[in-house]
Amino acid sequence: MIQQTFAYKAKEILESDDNVIGLAIAGSWLTNEIDEFSDLDLILVTRQRISSDRNLMLDYAKKLGNFVSGFTGEHVGESKLLICLYDAPLLHVDIKFLTIDEFHVRIENPTLLIDKDKQLEKIISQTVAKFPYPDYQWIEDRFWTWVHYALLKIGRGEYFEAYDFMAFLRTVVFGPLLHIKNGNLPRGVRKVETDLCPADLEKLKLTIPTYHRQSLLESLRNGVVLYRQLRRDLFDSNVILHSDTDKKVMNYFEKIEGRR
Repeated sequence: MIQQTFAYKAKEILESDDNVIGLAIAGSWLTNEIDEFSDLDLILVTRQRISSDRNLMLDYAKKLGNFVSGFTGEHVGESKLLICLYDAPLLHVDIKFLTIDEFHVRIENPTLLIDKDKQLEKIISQTVAKFPYPDYQWIEDRFWTWVHYALLKIGRGEYFEAYDFMAFLRTVVFGPLLHIKNGNLPRGVRKVETDLCPADLEKLKLTIPTYHRQSLLESLRNGVVLYRQLRRDLFDSNVILHSDTDKKVMNYFEKIEGRR
């Protein structure tokens, strides 16, 4: 695999760097799911902070291969991440730049390629990786206002906004909750095609509209039905349900739906 070749070449290049404490691999490498379409997730741990200087991040990235381009990951909430493209062969590589203290907080235990003085191994043995799960109350507090927002867009004829908003709901609400229901990590809609049971995948597909008013309304209503099912399956009695808001928004739904 090209990912493995790149990773071990990076290990050779970085081992002699005095600023480097460790190099680790995360993501699909850990579950042996890498295929020709996979990217490579690297974690570079250094003595001095690199992530505060984009040029330093790029300097390290350029050492590792036939660098084509790279940019920082603020758009996914990861300013310490450099998203890179390499050539010959073309390969997507994410490099996360951490200090030793920052390595303590992680969502999974990576495979260690470089670990000087076994510092990373010690941290892994003494701390627990924790994947972020959605806060059910946070979702319930927002869901009905989100539905109302989508109805406003459909009512005004802003179909592109409504169409894109359905994708937002799949990524933030339906996908993660369906993953949890199926015993998976709540990674948005990643790999729903293979990791959900067929019945749940079909329910998710029903939230995909076409660029037509009626289709947008139907997909939104299907989303409401799906959310209510997931809420019954997953939420416990500690989650306060906004039944009155639900009722008011769905009454408004009927009004919008009744317009032609």
